Amino acid sequence: MNSKEEAEYVTRKLLMMSLKDFPVKSVLVTEFIDILAEYYAAITIDGYTREIILLFSKSGGMDIEEITEKEPELVRNFVLFGASGESGRQDLSQWLSEIFHDKNISEQALSIIWNMYKLFRDKDCSLVEINPLALTPKKLLAADAKIVFDDNGIQKHPELASLQNSEEHTADELEAKEAGLSFVSLEGKIGCIINGAGLAMATIDYIKLAGGNPANFLDLGGSSNPEKVINGIRILLKNKKLKVILINIFGGLTRCDDIAEGVIIARSQLNIKIPIVIRLIGTNDERGLKILHEAGMKALRSMPDAIREAVNYSTGDLRQ
Repeated sequence: MNSKEEAEYVTRKLLMMSLKDFPVKSVLVTEFIDILAEYYAAITIDGYTREIILLFSKSGGMDIEEITEKEPELVRNFVLFGASGESGRQDLSQWLSEIFHDKNISEQALSIIWNMYKLFRDKDCSLVEINPLALTPKKLLAADAKIVFDDNGIQKHPELASLQNSEEHTADELEAKEAGLSFVSLEGKIGCIINGAGLAMATIDYIKLAGGNPANFLDLGGSSNPEKVINGIRILLKNKKLKVILINIFGGLTRCDDIAEGVIIARSQLNIKIPIVIRLIGTNDERGLKILHEAGMKALRSMPDAIREAVNYSTGDLRQ
């Protein structure tokens, strides 16, 4: 902004806006900086090699996924896993000196990136990103940054709990978290209750391939507590766009008979007016199938068959 008056005018306009139905409640104001060059730097985990790596590009300020896809040669990586003490820092220093020919800038980059690495390790992060890492007439600095903490490590760092913002989540997501469920709201009409994140992602992919749209991601985890099924169904039923509930269980630690018990209890306690498609296979599946059969419900063993049936309900090709 060129003046205080302009800043006030723009701030008022922003505070009157809504983004995806969420009203803007605050505005972040930062100092104007004169940027000579922009770089991208991120510490993350390579999912293939399981190594902690530094991703670096001279094309900062852009979406790194777009750069990687269109111009992969612009993104370089340096393996940090196992680097410790001065030996690891020296290796990184040599690597950066090949990118920044100015020794002063190279040393600043080394200090910033090494601190990113320490933060990544000390706070159990899955991503520490600076974009852009800006070169100004005076120094190299982080013009914008993003940090993603691993949820599984939050209990080790109680100081991070205060950083959580409940406004970033829907009411359903917050309720699911209280119930010990992993839940993410989506836009479709098929409510999903699944055990295991991998199976949940595969189910969502298959629903899309079959022509449907999932309404959520919900992972029961490895627990066999029927209460989780009841809570899951209760949360899904709050979505008025829902046309069908798909329960896809591949029982390991999760027992199919406990899932069946949860479904039966939910049906007796909740006002369920939409069809429920169930796929049960794995630990105690025969007992689970018997429980459902005796209650007048059926379950399928084939995941593709169950998904196709749920998609048909969601598109109106089947009637309850």
